[in-house]
Amino acid sequence: MPNTASSEQRSEKTTGFRLFRPILAGATLRERLIACLGALAGITLTGLICGWFFGEGPHIPLIVAPMGASAVLIFAVPASPLAQPWSVIGGNTISAFMGVLAAHLIPDPVIAIGVGVSLAIAAMSLTRCLHPPGGAAALTALIGGPAVTSAGFLFPLFPVCLNSVILVALGVAFHKISKRNYPHVATAAPVNTHKTADLPAPLRVGIKPEDVDAALVALNETLDIDRADLDRLLRQVELHAIVRSHGDLACAEVMSRDVVTVRLDSSAQRAKELLIAHNIRTLPVVDEAGRLAGTLGLREMTLHGEVKIAQVMREARTAKPDEPVISLVEALTDGHTHAVVIVDDDRNILGIITQTDLLATLMRLLSVKAFAAPELVSS
Repeated sequence: MPNTASSEQRSEKTTGFRLFRPILAGATLRERLIACLGALAGITLTGLICGWFFGEGPHIPLIVAPMGASAVLIFAVPASPLAQPWSVIGGNTISAFMGVLAAHLIPDPVIAIGVGVSLAIAAMSLTRCLHPPGGAAALTALIGGPAVTSAGFLFPLFPVCLNSVILVALGVAFHKISKRNYPHVATAAPVNTHKTADLPAPLRVGIKPEDVDAALVALNETLDIDRADLDRLLRQVELHAIVRSHGDLACAEVMSRDVVTVRLDSSAQRAKELLIAHNIRTLPVVDEAGRLAGTLGLREMTLHGEVKIAQVMREARTAKPDEPVISLVEALTDGHTHAVVIVDDDRNILGIITQTDLLATLMRLLSVKAFAAPELVSS
């Protein structure tokens, strides 16, 4: 009984603390600190501009408020569709215009507030620039006081549009310095490198785009994530689940250890001879110290003719010997990579795993699974 009670107490305590946990995926302390620094620069400059246009006074915080909300999105969640440049600039400017329009057409301020915000949402939706702080921009245009009222239809341009442009420009520069992706560009879907109509191998099995669409319909919710990013996320989740399920087989157990290599200072002809003689598609290149420098294939040799190896070699795809061999599936099915070189921390070559090695390994895993569960074979 005491154990049961303590377990229930722990469960309640855990549930309570979960209410205070951030629900933002990928949020780390470093990311939040970067967001704080970006917001500091952006909002300070916004306040200075508003003070320059409207003069110092108690109305300035009210005018700057929508920019504060925009800064949260730009610097804290730069990958969000709601934080992209057109969403920020168009959303704030168009919403402010809707607020001014409602203020001029509707004398009752209470009704004008509701109409202004609803018009802002409709206009942002139609112009594909939905931005939550736009609602605040519309409200500011309605209840900003004499300084905003006197500005009239110029208010959406100065300072709202100007401040939005400055925030976006600061966001681009700040994220570039901090090596983050803004404006966010979704990773391009794999393409068929053989220039045929077939889908790339990774897209022929597993999760398909129509599965994602069906799931979104079933959930009946709007998610703050780009459609292409969601598809890529689910495929990565699927891959990690496979690795977790079959992660007991390490690269060291599968790799070929007698690796054919070519020295960086060797001739291109020598590289061709090795590729043909050993019937291989990937030839690791080593430097004077015997460390991996890159890889070569017949394609590079054929396209570039008689050139130096250093000029045509590609960056090698590598893995560590203790990594799960199943984790190489993504690399070896991308249409470009034919082998992954297994190296130590000093890039000394320990072995190599080719597409053939991976296929043999997958067949082994499937056969072991079928042997352990005979009903899979009968089905």
